[in-house]
Amino acid sequence: MPPAAAVSALSPPRTTRNGLALTAVCLVALMFGLEISSVPVILPTLEQQLGTGFQDAQWIMNAYTLACTSVLMAAGTLADRFGRRRMLVLCLWLFGLASLACGLADSASTLIVARFVQGIGAGAMMICQFAILSHQFREPAARARAFAIWGVIAGVGLGFGPMVGALILAVADWRWVFLAHVPLTLFTLALLHVSVQESRDPASHRLDIAGMLTLTLAVFALVYFITQGSDNGFGTPAMLGWAGLSVVALLLFILIERRSAQPMFDFSVFRIQRFNGALMGSIGMNFSFWPFMIYLPLYFQAGLGYDTLTTGGALLAYTLPTLLVPPLAERLALRYGAERIIPVGLGAMGAGFLAMAVVNTAAQPGTALVLLSCVIAGTGLALTNSPTTNTTTGAVSADRAGMASGIDFSARLITLALNIALMGLVLLLGISHHLANVLPDSTALEWATLSQHIAAGKLNAPGLTAPDAQAALRSGAGWAMLFAGLGACGLAVLSRYFFRLRS
Repeated sequence: MPPAAAVSALSPPRTTRNGLALTAVCLVALMFGLEISSVPVILPTLEQQLGTGFQDAQWIMNAYTLACTSVLMAAGTLADRFGRRRMLVLCLWLFGLASLACGLADSASTLIVARFVQGIGAGAMMICQFAILSHQFREPAARARAFAIWGVIAGVGLGFGPMVGALILAVADWRWVFLAHVPLTLFTLALLHVSVQESRDPASHRLDIAGMLTLTLAVFALVYFITQGSDNGFGTPAMLGWAGLSVVALLLFILIERRSAQPMFDFSVFRIQRFNGALMGSIGMNFSFWPFMIYLPLYFQAGLGYDTLTTGGALLAYTLPTLLVPPLAERLALRYGAERIIPVGLGAMGAGFLAMAVVNTAAQPGTALVLLSCVIAGTGLALTNSPTTNTTTGAVSADRAGMASGIDFSARLITLALNIALMGLVLLLGISHHLANVLPDSTALEWATLSQHIAAGKLNAPGLTAPDAQAALRSGAGWAMLFAGLGACGLAVLSRYFFRLRS
């Protein structure tokens, strides 16, 4: 038997290979989503067992997000040039080893570094899987079904991540939130080996290293300024230096991209008002919904006194609509147009957060009202997500759809990183404002330290009773809810404005 025939005889049939390939890609999406939505649940536990502070908790989340952003465009170019399957395998190994390092971490700094490496693997994995699905499923109907199944599994990872994290905490150690990805990664690698065909793009663009580095530096420096400024003082020379570095790096990025023959970001797309209207949806979701999820477990456990499983259930009410509502959102967008549904979704999201803020003012917020507010916010996100993704890519010509998708995904991750930091700052300001009302002015120099202590979920703050510390935490959470709600509503108005300009 000829070698080619022998290989063919050993390979699974095409339909089986496609099914295995789809399973592998869906597992990639599942792991990516779980690493975003399951980790916030364990942050209060990390503060107890690893001694992490409030800023450490922010960096544990932001290290992953910033790393994803930094490799987003480079990964697509490298995958096109050297092979999508090869790139995905390499990134899976990186992701799996980093997950192992996260699970074995014995300090906050080790965990943050491991999370950054994990984010590099995760961001590159997400880019590779779209090209692999498109190449593996050539027929339009089969491709549509594959992407639909992929979307459901990605939604399961994001939607059920909080409950998965809570269940792991209930039956095992927090480390298994990360260690569970090790066997999943090995299983996914085995599936890729027997199912996914290699593919390349011989006409792939050159790697835009200068653009990638300047954009990453601009975002990192700004996030560092926001997170560390509350502790070191925003007006100190060091902090002003970080702010200046962010501005310079951003200006360099714009200059580089405008002069590049093959830019990572083609700024001409911002002349398309339909694209801008949809982009407000991308920014709005990550301005409010996903950043606030970082602080919700703290609010539920330390602010409202929920246990771990109740917290997981409450977070499920927050995220489950993102899985259940998208089919309705697609039908509404087809019937009424994305230009109406995206602003409505953003407005509903904002209304959910404003409702949370109102419920939070009660002496003892009712659980039913808290959950209803969470459901409204989650429904708003679900109404926004799918129409936004489809509109950003559909607003440009087919040959620019990949670039438009890259700008959309980058805008989401950059907004998420910045608003994790901004929302944390608002939370601290709200706590400090409450402390100013209950503590004597002579203790004003201690308020910043006390705010950090309380924001980490430690209600045994020196000089404060536990009820006062809990009230301060709820006050800060209320400020963050207002920030999220007003921001989402403002972006809803902007989105509608851009869509009307197009009309």
